[in-house]
Amino acid sequence: MADAKWNTDMISAPRILGDSVIAEARGEFDLHNSPELRTALLSMLGKTLPKRLILNLSQVPYIDSSALAVLVEALQKLRPSGGKVVLVGLQPRVQGLLEIARLNTIFVIAASEQQALALM
Repeated sequence: MADAKWNTDMISAPRILGDSVIAEARGEFDLHNSPELRTALLSMLGKTLPKRLILNLSQVPYIDSSALAVLVEALQKLRPSGGKVVLVGLQPRVQGLLEIARLNTIFVIAASEQQALALM
């Protein structure tokens, strides 16, 4: 199931578990690489059509507003079919930014992938 556009330096090849797609992100996301993040996520969602995207961000120390916009776009793609985006393993800096932007109210936040799977 590894597609070259999905398995990038930023996003690992996704794993499908039931109606969930689990992917791990790594590195800093900013204005310079958010287009690559957008391409990878939207391509993955378009081909797998999951009910929920579980995105492990434990290896993401920094994310800026352009990358947050990509995450919101992924959520908007899933919402019409009742889907959700679950963000897992947030580092303090990333969690703080989500809280400041109040995006912690639209994304499901979980400490681990196991917790994310149990929440739904």
